[in-house]
Amino acid sequence: MAERGKSAARHWDVDVARGVAMAMVALYHLVFDLDNFGGYPVDSTGGFWAVFADASAFSFVFLAGLSLSISHARERESGRSPFGKYLRRGARIFADGMLITAVFLALDYGYVLFGILHLIGLSIVLAYPFLGLRYSNLIVGLAVIAAGLYVRGEGFVVGGATGVLLSPLGVLPESLPMPDYRPLLPWFGVVLLGLFFGNAFYLARKGSPAAPPPLAAPLAFIGRHTLFIYLVHQPVLIATLWALGIVRF
Repeated sequence: MAERGKSAARHWDVDVARGVAMAMVALYHLVFDLDNFGGYPVDSTGGFWAVFADASAFSFVFLAGLSLSISHARERESGRSPFGKYLRRGARIFADGMLITAVFLALDYGYVLFGILHLIGLSIVLAYPFLGLRYSNLIVGLAVIAAGLYVRGEGFVVGGATGVLLSPLGVLPESLPMPDYRPLLPWFGVVLLGLFFGNAFYLARKGSPAAPPPLAAPLAFIGRHTLFIYLVHQPVLIATLWALGIVRF
C-alpha cells in the first residue's frame, strides 16, 4: 500500500497510479453492488467486468511490488536491513484482510479466505529475499504466474479444512463462495514483476518534481491513503446507495 514519509520524498507519479487503481477498484465495487444488492441487469462477475476486476487487481498488486522497490532503495541508502519493518507492515495489512473476512462472515455473504489484502500483506513478507534483485524477479515472477495459471486451468477443488488451508495456493475450497479471491499463485508473481520493474527501470530514471500537477493532485491524495480508502469505500458505497433508495436488503 502507500509508503510513509515526508511528502517531498514521495514519488507522486506512483501515488497517482495507485489513486487510479483505487478508483478502478471503487468503480468495480459500485457495479458489483448494483448487481448483487440492487438487482440491476449487469453481470459483475463475468464478461467485461470480470476482466476489469482483474485489471484493477493487477494494477494494485503490481504497484505494491513497485512500492517495495522504492522502500527498499530508501532503506539501503540508510544502511539498514529492516526485516522487522516489512514483517510489521505485512502483518498489519494481513490483519486488515482478516477484518474483511470477519465482516463478510458476519453478513453471511461469502468467504474472503484470501483476498487482495491477505495477498499484499503476506507478499510484503515473502518478497523480502527478492527486494534487491532485478532480472531474477522477472524470471521467478513469470514462473509463479505460470504455475498459478496451471493450477487455475486444472481447476483443483478440495473439500473440508484442507481446501481452506490450500486456498492461498490457488486450490479452490469446495462449495465456498468467495467474492474476493487473489491467491499467491499467480498473484505473488505480479508483486515480483512490480519489484523487477522498480529495480530495473523506475529507480534508474531521473527524479520527478516533488509535487504532482494540480489536476493530478486528487489522485495523488487517494494514492497516499489507499489502505484506509480501501477499507472504508465499500461500506460508504453501500450506505450511499441505500440512502438514495437504489439498493435494498
